[in-house]
Amino acid sequence: MKYLKQLSIILAISCLGELLSLWIPAPIPGSIYGIVLLFLGLVTKAIPIHAVKETGHFLVEIMPVMFIPAAAGVLESWELIASSWLQYGLLTIVTTVAVMGVAGRVTQLFTGKGEKKHG
Repeated sequence: MKYLKQLSIILAISCLGELLSLWIPAPIPGSIYGIVLLFLGLVTKAIPIHAVKETGHFLVEIMPVMFIPAAAGVLESWELIASSWLQYGLLTIVTTVAVMGVAGRVTQLFTGKGEKKHG
C-alpha cells in the first residue's frame, strides 16, 4: 500500500506537469515541468522525502527497461538510418562525452571539488 501511495504522489505531480505544459505556451515537455515540481517540493519540504523515497528508488532501478521501446524503434527504422549509421554513431559518442564532461564540471562546481588550490 505504501508503494501505491508513493506512486500516486509521483503520478499526480507528473500529471500536474503535463497540465502546465498545456497551459504555458513554451516548448517545454510536461515531464520537465513535473520533475521540476517534484524537485521544488522536495527542496521546500512540501513533499517529505519519505513520501516518495522507496518508489523513486524502484523507478531508478528499472529505468534501463524504459529504453527498450526506443531501441526497438531504432531497429524498426533501420532502413532509414542504415546509410548514415557512422554519422549517428559518431554523433552519439561525441554528445555522450560532452554531456559527461559538462555534468562532471557542474557537479564539481556545486560540490566545490573543482576549485583550484593556491599554493
